Parts: sequence; C-alpha cells; structure tokens
Amino acid sequence: MMTNMVFFTHTFPNGLRLVHLPSDSPVSYCGFAIHAGTRDEEADEYGLAHFVEHMLFKGTDKRKARHIINRMENVGGELNAYTAKEETFVYSIFMEEHFARAFELLTDILFHSQFPQQEIEKEVDVILDEINTYKDNPSELIFDEFENLIFNGHALGHNILGDEASLLSFTSGSGRSFTGRFYAPSNMVFFSMGRTKPEKILRSAVDVWGETAPAFVHKRTPPATIPSQAKRICRDTHQTHVIMGGRSYGMHEPDKKRIPLFLLNNLLGGPGMNSRLNISLREKHGLVYNVESNITSYTDTGFAAIYFGTDPKNAEKALSLVNKELHNICNVKLSTSQLAAAKKQTAGQLGVAGDNKEGLFLGIGKQFLHHNNYETLPEIFGKIENVTAEDILEAANEVFAPPLPSSLIYEQ
Repeated sequence: MMTNMVFFTHTFPNGLRLVHLPSDSPVSYCGFAIHAGTRDEEADEYGLAHFVEHMLFKGTDKRKARHIINRMENVGGELNAYTAKEETFVYSIFMEEHFARAFELLTDILFHSQFPQQEIEKEVDVILDEINTYKDNPSELIFDEFENLIFNGHALGHNILGDEASLLSFTSGSGRSFTGRFYAPSNMVFFSMGRTKPEKILRSAVDVWGETAPAFVHKRTPPATIPSQAKRICRDTHQTHVIMGGRSYGMHEPDKKRIPLFLLNNLLGGPGMNSRLNISLREKHGLVYNVESNITSYTDTGFAAIYFGTDPKNAEKALSLVNKELHNICNVKLSTSQLAAAKKQTAGQLGVAGDNKEGLFLGIGKQFLHHNNYETLPEIFGKIENVTAEDILEAANEVFAPPLPSSLIYEQ
C-alpha cells in the first residue's frame, strides 16, 4: 500500500495532461483516461462509446487487429479497456523494459484507429452476444433499468452496451465521428506508474503532443428533477429482484456531504458481512443471499440504491425489514462507539483496497481526469475522522429517508 505519493505532472501545449507515479515494482502501467462515455452519445448513437472502445483494437493506419493484439501479448503484457457513463479507459500492464512499446501502441490506437468496415460486423456480433449474456443476469440488468428509470430517459440512464438496432447502424464514419468529437488531447489524461523515469516519459511524449490544439469544452446537460417512479416487471426468474433508491450527490459536492454519505453507505449495506442490511435480512431472518446498498457519483448528479433478491413469498417481509433499517439510521444517531467502529472499518477496507496496484493505477487516472489531483489514503482517513454522528444523520435523511422515492421490481 502506497501512502506517500509524489507525482510527476505535466501539461502539454495541446492540453493533454500527463501524470506519473514512481514505483519500485518491475511491473509498469500506463494508459489514457478520456473524459467521454455513454452520456455523451447523441440520440441515434446508443452504445457508440462502448463500440468505439472495442473498435480501437481493430486496426490503425499501420496495424491490423492481430498486430495490435500481439504487440503486448508477445512480451507477456496486457492491453485492456473499459467504457463507463462519463469516461473511457485504455491501458496496458507490462514489464518496465517494454514501456516504449506500450506507449507507442496506446498512442497509435487512440489517435490513428481506422474503424475498418470489414471488422465492424464481426465486432457487432460480439457485442450483441455480450448484451444477451447480460440479459440473462437479472441481478445486473436491474441496476441499468433502475438507473434509466430515475434519470427518466436522460443519457446518463442509458445501458452502456446499447441495443441491436443502434449497433447495426454503426459504420466506420460513426467511430471516426465520435473520436473526432471527444478524443481531443485536452479531454484526456495520460497516466502511468512504475520504474520508468519521468524524464524518459516526457521525452517520448513531447514529439507526439508538443503542438498546440484547440481547447475542448464539454457541453453536458444535467438530468432534470423528476417525481417518484415505481415499476414492476414480470420476468421468468426464480427470485424476486428489488432495487430502490433515488438521486444523490455528484462527485463535486463538498466533502461535508460526500464523506458522511460514504461512511453511511458502508454501514448500511457495504461489502462487510456486518452491514446492517446483511445482519437483518440474511443473518437474522435468512431471507436473502445478497443485499447491498450503493452510491454512484457523476460529475453533476448521483444516485443511491438498495438491492436484494429473495424468494417471491419473502419479498414483502424483506421490504419491510429494509424500511425498518432505513427508519433507524434516519432517526437514531450513532453512539460514540458505533461511530468509531464505522470509521475504523471503512478506513481498513480502503487500506486493503489500496493494496491492489491495478486499482490504484486506475484510481489515479480517474481522479486526475475529474479533479486534477489524487487524494492519498492519509488524506481520506483524515476526512473520515472528522465526520460526526450528526453529519451521518443528516446524510441519511437527505438520501435514504424512507420511503425511498423510486423502485423497480422483477417478479414472476
């Protein structure tokens, strides 16, 4: 776990930001974080951001798909990518001596992809199979349907994968249009971690990003406030799946709001087996295998949700128990010992998670993309320590006060 972090940062004339964290490990990481995702799609581009991410690996001016795949694999490295609602990541993991190879390859696929038409049909079939696999998993599908419900058709609610109709309409021009609009240097961060000297990274990058370019300006419309939503859908599943929640805080809200909510969510239904919802619904009453609460923050909004799956005959009892726990957290202030225990558990979980180097690397990229800095664990621990029981009670009543405004239920 790295606690004392000294970053090397640089901004090029074209606006691209570079951040490097030195590390003694022989394994290195580097990649691009692009501030563009599914919320940036037009109405007829449903799924295009994710489609573009796939097609980046299918050919550039000088490489075919097989050359891209083999470039890092042949030296034991990895090439990976993912798409989210507001960002896209493309990155590589490799032994340090192959930094130049990884840097050149990532630069090539980010700035010179051709989206060859002959590869599009094959990749559309791959993504359609991914969609069908996803539809077979109601415990995942319900989250996307719920998000679309509470964002009322806004682009933030769209499923990242898209749908068959939109995917079949994409062409080479679709990919070039999207990257031309959003894959601008000033809308990106190049981030790395490893033994490679910052001076070497800078020398490699100057030749590529040394020229000036117009500044990129995001034009995003925040979702409108909507009334409560409640929806029941009949599905051929063995369990009843329930998700309930509502709007929450965005990532740029003050720490005074975000940090207490983070602690509260962990206490209520976080990953620990001793979360209040797990103790009540699973340990005491044996009604569920999994129950959880989640908070998701975007740049200008967010949402909080509680999910569980249970036998249909137990659904109403489980709902009643969830509401009981919500009533308690909104009306009973944590004692001094309860607050101290919640802080200790959360800090420990963050410390364990911070020991995952790939997770640390991706976290650096995301934080610099959105905040242009990185909060170290000691800084976060200090903010957690300053949270009071009154702060948690306030967050509970603002976000989790029952009855939660919206719900989605899959039932037989």
